[in-house]
Order: sequence, then structure tokens, then C-alpha cells
Amino acid sequence: MTRRIQVTAPTRSAMSIAPVWALLLVVGLFVSGCTTEPIDTGATATATSATLRSGPATAALPDADVVPVDSAVVPGPRADRIIALDRNGTLGDIVFSLGLGTHVVGRDRSTTFPSASRLPYVTETGHAINPERVLAQNPSIVLVTDDATPAGAVDQIRAAGIPVSVFTGQRSVAGSPALIRDVAAALGVPAQGEKLVARTEKQIADARALLPRPTGDPTIGFLYIRGEHLILLAGPGSGADDLIEALGGRDAGTKAGLTAPFTQVSAESMIRADPDVLLVMTQGADSVGGLDKVLQLPAVADTSAGRNRRIVEMDETQILMFGPDTGLVLSALAKAIYV
Repeated sequence: MTRRIQVTAPTRSAMSIAPVWALLLVVGLFVSGCTTEPIDTGATATATSATLRSGPATAALPDADVVPVDSAVVPGPRADRIIALDRNGTLGDIVFSLGLGTHVVGRDRSTTFPSASRLPYVTETGHAINPERVLAQNPSIVLVTDDATPAGAVDQIRAAGIPVSVFTGQRSVAGSPALIRDVAAALGVPAQGEKLVARTEKQIADARALLPRPTGDPTIGFLYIRGEHLILLAGPGSGADDLIEALGGRDAGTKAGLTAPFTQVSAESMIRADPDVLLVMTQGADSVGGLDKVLQLPAVADTSAGRNRRIVEMDETQILMFGPDTGLVLSALAKAIYV
């Protein structure tokens, strides 16, 4: 068995997400040539290896629950009974982080932190909104994303006279402050929004300060795994590419020429991409028996990451949330990846 490194960020503002891309099973075939020559990373192996840890690691946030930026917050006139729904759990996380958790009356399947556990689910498996469950909670406002499903669910809620605020479903490090401000404005608490943005931006800056200078530009691959026969490599637009860039690395999928957010990969195509480090969701690793089993997969074993056992897992409710705890996620991953 291999050594595990338990890594935590220094502080925590919030926890959430079941990542949006976990449902974006854009399964295309990553076409490779007959050669398995690794793609040139543009940095020497020695320089890159000098900055990287070897051996499996677990990145985790130190607190299981959200830390509100303020207490006894008075919501806006429409925000007395709130339901916040998205695939990531980001909107629910923001609402609780603003200090409005006591005004939330329903949750999605991705909002899993302890202070939300009392709330009834109003979404189905697969994040589909159940309008009847939403309306049964008598909300005064519902927050959703522009990719909410099924298509008619939001119209049905509006038809019942419930105000609905729609936010972007795109998630990124740079987009987190704007999303926090937009949610705070919709709920009538802009001052708390600014406080939360300031805290989030400071934590992102603190995380960047943890990165080695230079990082060595490691090629980092993000694998979505659900059993041995569903292994997808993240590419452009997955969210993982933005996370990897913020961590001082190069996204393996994008660098290898993938065009879809997630692409089914073979052992040959993974060897061509040849990531130095792999990131996986804990739940995905568990679906094949844990990190040691991931490292034995044919698509992983012969890569630089596989040979050096450089693999980092993080819970799916944390790793790609891109909300108030973005900086904390980056800090935990930076400590797990770099020496």
C-alpha cells in the first residue's frame, strides 16, 4: 500500500458542490496516432519533478460546514424563504456563506454540508428540478442556473407566482466574485456580498502564494472515473482546465488537443497526453477500489503520473465548486501537488 498525504487548507469559508461536469458526460473519442510518444511539455522532466510530490495524496478542506461571513443578516423583501438550486451546489453554498442559511427552505442534491442537512431535497437524481417539491416549500424566491433541467420546470415555478432569479451555470476561479455579488444582490444583501467577495479573493491570493516559483509548468490531467469502463479526461471548458491553470499547471486534455469538456480515453491516448499529475474525485477513485487501483488502470499506469504515483483525490462536493471556498480548494490542492 502507498503512503497517503492528508492535506487541508488553512481556513475554510464554505463547502459544497457536486460538480456540474460530473453530469456532462460528453463522451467523444480522443483520436491518437499509432505512436505513443509523450507530448513535449516545454519543461525538462528534472525541473518539473523537482517541484512535485510523489505518491498518492488526499486534499481536503478542514471544516465540514459553511462559515457565514456575517450573522443575524436581515434578508431583502423577497428573500425570507429561499431555495437555491444548481448542479454544483454553488448557489446554496453562497446563500449560507452570506449568513442567510436560516432562510433556506429546500436544497438540491449537491448541497450536502451539515448546516443544510435539515432541509428537504427538491431535486431528483441527476439534478432535475421537481417543481411540485419546490412549490410545496412555499418559497419566496428560487435561485437557479441557466442550464436548469427539465426545460419546463422553471416556467412552472414562475407560473405559480414565485420569483425566479437565473444565474450563469459556468464556473471558474475568475467568475466566483461576480457570482457571489449577483446572488447577494438578488437576495438584497449587497454589503454581505462584498464582505464575502473580499474574503474569497484573499483566500485565492493566499493559495497562489503557496505555489512554488517557478512551478515547472507540470502537465496535470483531471480524470472523471465511474468504474473501469468509464474514464473521461477533462479538456477545454470542463472547469478542471481553469482549476489546473490556477494551480500553475497545464491542462493535459487541452494540451493534447481535446475539444470537448470530457472525452473517453484509451491507454494509448493517455500515454500520449502523459500527465505529470492526475486529479480525481474521491468518489470516482472509490468506484474502482481506491487510488492504488486507479494507478493500476491501463490508462494510467504507463503515464508519468502513474509511474511516479502522483495522484490527488478530493471530494466531488469540493473540488470544482468555484464558490466562496475557491481559495481553500486551491490551497489544499497546491499542498497536495507541490513539494
